[in-house]
Amino acid sequence: MLFSHVAVGSNDIEKSKKFYDALFSVIGGEALSDPKGRLMYIKDGQLLLVTKPIDGKAATCGNGITIGFILNSAEQVNQWHQAGIDHGGKSIEDPPGVREAGNKKMYLAYLRDPDGNKLCGYFSIA
Repeated sequence: MLFSHVAVGSNDIEKSKKFYDALFSVIGGEALSDPKGRLMYIKDGQLLLVTKPIDGKAATCGNGITIGFILNSAEQVNQWHQAGIDHGGKSIEDPPGVREAGNKKMYLAYLRDPDGNKLCGYFSIA
């Protein structure tokens, strides 16, 4: 494991909570919050934080940054993608489907969360 956690900023924690709760209802894991109102999603020892920026400025998404979620099947990728759309996310790039790189096949789906952060649902086919 390389990272301890990933954090994304949000300008509307309640809207983000609905969105990420829906995604993690598909993925599984534990949803928590701390006394400062930050959202925490924990699965397999990895942590995703959703928080208002500590500096008090508006949250913005990082251009060129993508957070990928390893999922268990192409069906789960589709469920994850639809849960995101149903809860304030936006489908981006190509529709969910197979992508190839060399001899590797992946099933991918891309979303933007309510604050514009780019997410990817990923399942390795071969």
